Amino acid sequence: MFNFFNKPSGPQLSMSDAIEQVAAGTMILIDVRDGNEVAQSGKAEGAVHLPLMSFQMKTDPRSPEVMPQLNVDTPVGIYCATGARSGMATRALLKMGYKTVHNLGGLGNWVNAGGKIVRA
Repeated sequence: MFNFFNKPSGPQLSMSDAIEQVAAGTMILIDVRDGNEVAQSGKAEGAVHLPLMSFQMKTDPRSPEVMPQLNVDTPVGIYCATGARSGMATRALLKMGYKTVHNLGGLGNWVNAGGKIVRA
């Protein structure tokens, strides 16, 4: 009944492993926070900013506006401020057929694991 609260199945990934994979270019990192949040705090180094409002059209493999770097076979990590929006985005990508998607939680998790922040 409350599928919103169910976590997607799949392997768990530590934040330090996510940082290594993003640095190596083997994982796409997506920040789904809004523009004001990114302007205030910056974003994780290597992250693509893709606000949740435009997420569906930019990530759906059937969309003519899909981001060229996305592929259903390439691992994706998603974060937001606390993990709620990234959880919604994770479930959406899994429904679209992406094979490996990780909800990395909030930006604070990235920082606490030693990930760098960049400002625009």
